[in-house]
Amino acid sequence: MSYEPLTPPTDLFTEIVNSLNESSPDRLRDIASYAEALAEHKEREARLEEESNEVDVEERSDDLPDDVPAKATITIKEINDNRYYYWQWREGKKIRSKYKGPVNSDD
Repeated sequence: MSYEPLTPPTDLFTEIVNSLNESSPDRLRDIASYAEALAEHKEREARLEEESNEVDVEERSDDLPDDVPAKATITIKEINDNRYYYWQWREGKKIRSKYKGPVNSDD
């Protein structure tokens, strides 16, 4: 790591740069972790919004539960090294999910 002063990105607000410069290393790591998680969350929301705008559903899937809207998509979540299918859709600003079943290793 260089001992030269760091140059922040030009599009960062001065208040943010000053606040970061005054923060401890532990606080900076917490901020970095939060910023990364927030970026992933916003990217996922944008992707879901884009998918919901692109999907043109003409009929309900036979395995779609009654309480899941036709615009729902299937996503895979990994929990404790196991993979599961979930129906996922947007309701206003919230993203809703409903369990569908395990991902078969044969797929």
